[in-house]
Amino acid sequence: MEPMSGFTFYFEWEISLLNWFQNIHTSFGDKFWSIMTLFGAKGLFWAVLSLIILLTVKDKRMGWTMVGALFIDVLLVNVILKNAVQRNRPFWIFPDIPLVDGVAVPDDYSFPSGHTGAAFAAACALFARNKKWGVPAIILAALIGVSRMYLFVHFPTDVFAGVIIGVIAAICSFYIVNAFYKDKDIKKYLPIFGQPF
Repeated sequence: MEPMSGFTFYFEWEISLLNWFQNIHTSFGDKFWSIMTLFGAKGLFWAVLSLIILLTVKDKRMGWTMVGALFIDVLLVNVILKNAVQRNRPFWIFPDIPLVDGVAVPDDYSFPSGHTGAAFAAACALFARNKKWGVPAIILAALIGVSRMYLFVHFPTDVFAGVIIGVIAAICSFYIVNAFYKDKDIKKYLPIFGQPF
């Protein structure tokens, strides 16, 4: 889509925070945050991680909860909200601020952050099933969210909304998977979906 084809709205504190990030740029920081943001790109890392867990971990509820959370998040963020809200990205509004070299330039709307939403959906789903694995996953998800602001591709409220939606997606998926495995007819599905534990 063409830059500035949507709506422009933001809080002044968001611009102040984004400007603060711009003022702390270093060559190391640019490389570090560029790598962090790659972990959230199109949710691919989290999708692959979910598949690996689904195929290798005995408790299949863990993998299915992550898969479900990612599905719900994509539906809410990428299909519904981005197209409904149509918020312009900060670098569309302030084109004089250069983006970090080598970082993929997004061409969809800004609100909410897809990177952050997918990361928190999968990480919180993992945390709900395994606290030991979930804590580092949530830390990584938080770093991904920060990277979107450091790289000037999202407003802070885009990122905050992504966090909230990701958490909601994880909670919904958790209870949906629990309900599925408690179904009295579950035995006929187990060969396909795997044992719960």
